[in-house]
Amino acid sequence: MDPYRFGYSPVIQRPKLSWPNGARVAVWVCPNIEHYEYVPAEVRLRDPWPRMPHPDVLGYGGRDYGNRVGLWRMFEVLDKYSIRCTVSLSMSVIEMYPEILEAMEARRWEYMSHGYFNTRYHWGYTEEEEREVIEHSKATHLRLTGRTLRGWFSPAVSNTLNTPDLVKEAGLEYFCDFYHDDQPTPVATKHGPLMHIPYTMDLNDAMIYRQPVEAEEFAQMIVDHFDTVYREGSDNGRVMCLALHPYMMGAPHRLKHLDRALGYIRQHKDAWVCTAEEILDWYTANALKPYQDHLGKEA
Repeated sequence: MDPYRFGYSPVIQRPKLSWPNGARVAVWVCPNIEHYEYVPAEVRLRDPWPRMPHPDVLGYGGRDYGNRVGLWRMFEVLDKYSIRCTVSLSMSVIEMYPEILEAMEARRWEYMSHGYFNTRYHWGYTEEEEREVIEHSKATHLRLTGRTLRGWFSPAVSNTLNTPDLVKEAGLEYFCDFYHDDQPTPVATKHGPLMHIPYTMDLNDAMIYRQPVEAEEFAQMIVDHFDTVYREGSDNGRVMCLALHPYMMGAPHRLKHLDRALGYIRQHKDAWVCTAEEILDWYTANALKPYQDHLGKEA
């Protein structure tokens, strides 16, 4: 991460951030709906499958379960709480699985690009290679949804030093590759400020694979995290992202814990359950300039 891309400001010294209708915290739910290649076309700095030789049937099968079963199970609990999501989307998904696109469109979900395949990391990409993937994502999204792509999150967080510049150059408005704040922040690029919307690696069910955590504990983490930012948000608004993977929280033994955590959040009427684009639009219209003035510069 280039530390010169954004100014430093302690959260306790910033202008007050107010959300619509006096909400204390903006909560956005981000399913990562991904496609993993059975045999990766690219193996550069890191092999996407830990088991060798290819194909890694165990790794692939677990992730394929998410698109075949887990996602459809997750739709039920997200619908139960009327949660409209922003999807971290492998753009190949909406080409390969039209049923998934139809289901998401019926729910008016929005999408940010998570690259094209989640087995093609951007580490080591040339500037032109990375630019081509971003442009391909834009074109695919426009062709299949009729809408302009607005957000970016690099596949497997494999961003490069060029990523913010290329995302802004492509006309996208926000990205989620940094994890440095509980509020949106403008990030400096060669083409002007790019907004960063807070994503999370803490409230991310991938911890179930990375750490000795299971769904019941993960759900309690969601509740505890919410309680803290909800309390803090009475003085200065916060953002809370909940990152999910259908092959994780869509498993039969985990879904009830997701249900419990979402139900707890929904009990709080002054929590704004929203999308990344809604956060972007509100912040840009109402809070960006005071924050820039506070920093004394554009980003």
